[in-house]
Amino acid sequence: MSESSGSAKTYRGGCHCGRVAFEVTGRIDAVEECNCSICSRKGYLHWIVAPDAFRLLTPRENLATYTFNTRVAQHHFCPVCGVASFYIPRSDPGKIDVNVRCLDGVDIARLKIIPFDGRNWEKSFHETRAGRRDG
Repeated sequence: MSESSGSAKTYRGGCHCGRVAFEVTGRIDAVEECNCSICSRKGYLHWIVAPDAFRLLTPRENLATYTFNTRVAQHHFCPVCGVASFYIPRSDPGKIDVNVRCLDGVDIARLKIIPFDGRNWEKSFHETRAGRRDG
């Protein structure tokens, strides 16, 4: 069962301390859970949206960014509390990947969670061709 059925909804999200805040508008039909080293350690539940559906409410200077491997993915996080609430995915660098666990008012238990084998990212990405995951 999806969290959101029908029309799009605007969610507010951000980090634990409030230094990073944003709004995102859309329907959460399903989220992905990746088993790669960074996603599993962060407990990320992925919802990829178009940039025009995402609005950063705090200054970009409030973000820290971590990159690794191909350096395409930009893993943004709060430098104060350490929470990673969104990032730019390697799989689709023209979009925003929101950590649904960082959204207010979302009942995670009601979401359809789709597993993604990020430990084998290249193979899994090409097999699914959905372009929805970045490890």
